[in-house]
Amino acid sequence: MWERILTMLRKEFRSVFRDPRMRFVILGLPVVQTLIFGYAVTLDVRHVKFVLIDRDNTPASRALVSRFTGSGYFDLVRQTDSETDASAALDSAGASAILQIDSGFAADLDGGRTATAQLVVDGSDSNTARFVLNYSSIIAGTFNSDVVLSQALRRTGRVVPAGGVDLRGRAWFNADLESRNFYVPGIIATLVMLVSLMLTGMAIVREKEVGTIEQIMVTPIRPVEFILGKCAPFAVIGYINVVMVTLIGLFWFHIPMRGSFPLLLLGTTFFLLSTLGIGLFISTVCRTQQQAMMTTFFFFFPAMLLSGFVYPIANMPPAVQWLTYLDPLRYFLIIIRGVFLKGVGLDILWPQAAALLAIGLGVMTFAVTRFHKTLA
Repeated sequence: MWERILTMLRKEFRSVFRDPRMRFVILGLPVVQTLIFGYAVTLDVRHVKFVLIDRDNTPASRALVSRFTGSGYFDLVRQTDSETDASAALDSAGASAILQIDSGFAADLDGGRTATAQLVVDGSDSNTARFVLNYSSIIAGTFNSDVVLSQALRRTGRVVPAGGVDLRGRAWFNADLESRNFYVPGIIATLVMLVSLMLTGMAIVREKEVGTIEQIMVTPIRPVEFILGKCAPFAVIGYINVVMVTLIGLFWFHIPMRGSFPLLLLGTTFFLLSTLGIGLFISTVCRTQQQAMMTTFFFFFPAMLLSGFVYPIANMPPAVQWLTYLDPLRYFLIIIRGVFLKGVGLDILWPQAAALLAIGLGVMTFAVTRFHKTLA
């Protein structure tokens, strides 16, 4: 039995690594995706370009503008008196916001009245617009407090103590709130899922497509040995991808790993049960490699969207949130981030590990049963 399985393993490894494009998918794709997510994919909003319309042109208005430009979040790219020119900059994506200060701004402040300024934000990118509005509200709030104190000082000749709340925030596990610390470990899960789904489904379908699966099945090899020989190489490739992305994250992006690497490998094992089972199921419903590839992406993209990797699960409708419990990627992401950023162990992550194991065994059992019927 083991000799036949080893023969299948050698055959599959030779078949996979013979193709230069497949070698790039297995060894080059993890590096490329890790670099892209580490450098390009970020939720940190900085250097927002804005156009200024300052019709007051007083020290008070300039002080407000300096608060925006000195915050590190806003960059002044143009100043104009024409609303048409400012709108054109917004339409052409030359700027993301327009700060408009009308005449009478300083007079209202000096008179103790509420002075108004308008910030028009490009809402086509709702995520960036939300951050910009939050940043601007904070800047306006601090500016307003300073104005009140300065007016009190000017009128009374002394500083009037103002009560308030000193809220000092502190972020655990990711002190600088770096997006790459959130995304780069998640690449492990997405890569393992995509590569194992694609390789498993296409490898078995390729045997059908060229007609060699019938030749294999008339040999003494049994179906279970065939399945083990086909799936084991892709499990090994999955582990290789985990090690590669982990090394890049640790030594290139300096992402902390506070937990146990063996626990990460254990979670990977449970996760591979699910992905290899789904790939095996894909091989039973497809006859060509093109069908297998399209079906793989049909599974992959909904799984990624429902996993919490891109969008928070808490923001999804209740019915969709229940659906995410069937997604193995959801549980594996919790394990990965728990190992990397939180440093927690199996005593905390056992519910996710148990859910992964249950889903993996269920999916693999169903796929193997269906594969036996297909061969029969």
